[in-house]
Amino acid sequence: MTCPEGLPVGEGWVPAPAAGPVLFPYDGTEIGVAPIGDADLARRAVDHAAAVRVRVGRLTAGVRRQVLAGVAATLADAVPELVDLLVLETGKPRVDCEVEMRRAVATWRSAADEVAHLHGETVPLDLEPSGEGLFGFWTRRPVGVVVGIAGFNYPVLLASHKIAPALAAGCPVIVKPAPATPLATLRLVHLVREQLVAAGAPAGAVQLVTGDAEVGRALTTHPEVAAVSFTGSAEVGHRIARDAAPRKVVLELGSNAALVVAADADLDAAADAVVRGGLYASGQACISVQRVVVVADVAAEFEKRLTERWPDVVVGDPREPATRVAALIDGAATDRVLDWVGRARAAGARLVAGGGRDASGRCVVPTLLAEVPDGEPAWDEEIFGPVVCLRTAPDLDAAYELVNASRYGLHAAVFTRDLRSAFDAVDRLEAGGVVVNDVPGYRSDIAPYGGVKDSGIGREGPRFAIEELTVTRMAVIRP
Repeated sequence: MTCPEGLPVGEGWVPAPAAGPVLFPYDGTEIGVAPIGDADLARRAVDHAAAVRVRVGRLTAGVRRQVLAGVAATLADAVPELVDLLVLETGKPRVDCEVEMRRAVATWRSAADEVAHLHGETVPLDLEPSGEGLFGFWTRRPVGVVVGIAGFNYPVLLASHKIAPALAAGCPVIVKPAPATPLATLRLVHLVREQLVAAGAPAGAVQLVTGDAEVGRALTTHPEVAAVSFTGSAEVGHRIARDAAPRKVVLELGSNAALVVAADADLDAAADAVVRGGLYASGQACISVQRVVVVADVAAEFEKRLTERWPDVVVGDPREPATRVAALIDGAATDRVLDWVGRARAAGARLVAGGGRDASGRCVVPTLLAEVPDGEPAWDEEIFGPVVCLRTAPDLDAAYELVNASRYGLHAAVFTRDLRSAFDAVDRLEAGGVVVNDVPGYRSDIAPYGGVKDSGIGREGPRFAIEELTVTRMAVIRP
């Protein structure tokens, strides 16, 4: 599954002003060379998207569905090859890359299905005397040029959640992958453009520009851009929201997801969930378990069961099928995670397990901290590494208050056998999603996904992202 040379800008592929190596995070070896764009190329891409905006907006529902379904089918055929590439490019364990590709295919299929559900409704204007004799209805129209900026941890899936809803809505889209992980996204965009051309649509409906923050700024501040969809850190997301105003923004900004263990919980199931939910993708997921709040009555027993499972986690080369934790995306990320662990210990946290590097020196070993105090980034911020923090609370009320005492609110979870406690959690936990008796990292790609507070604004999931990328147009007719 090869790509043409350069970057997919306009109706073809254009030479990039620079190129750079893409490194395997596990050992630093070069796995490929990627084209690197600049701000001028970004502006050129937006200008082209604006030029084809009307044509893309007038693509029939049948053509849009054909393209999306075609991408889903061809992407499914490319899964084995893209899994291999994702392992090398992201450094994620193979099992997580396999999950990413399954979810990406499902996202394109769902977007194809949602084209048939994009419609409006009539409005009874004659409820008011001024509306007597009038006929009113509204439809949804594409918002215009969309910019999608994806994170490094799930590059194909995150790009799919930007591109597929934009095409379903009838919007041209320019995607910017993370600088460390451009290769798989380039292949995805090449595949999408082939399907567009086969359907008689312009290839320039989907473009891709790589590059640094200047490229991102050129994209998000261009006057022809109507909406920006960003997945990444809160700091960058807030800056994009300010710079992009008054354009529409959809921001998925991560979290420090919490899991609550009630006194009546199935402790074995909860312990399994913390291991699975805290360490998948080497902890580099915005809804991985970071904070665990356990009701005091079962805290000691829960910690015992959790620590019994901790040594079973396989750390090492992500190419090996048994590996569950591998190297983080780069050395700077590794140093930051270990620094935060050290700061927490210096502030009084108890080290239960881990706390350093593996024998190779490349990976952060799964780390379990207890009673990390407020004010420490390992508790307050998004650590984005294989680190889980335990704290106790006297009861569920206090546990829920502790979960909510965070500037983030993406997903949260509670383990309980009591239906009243479950519904209470859904009602009281301040998060975009609440999961009962499973990991907060559970996400259905057809469901609304997004956060509250500093975890973002707007919702992804094809149906909901399509709504974000369309505007209502009211029609009033006097016969």
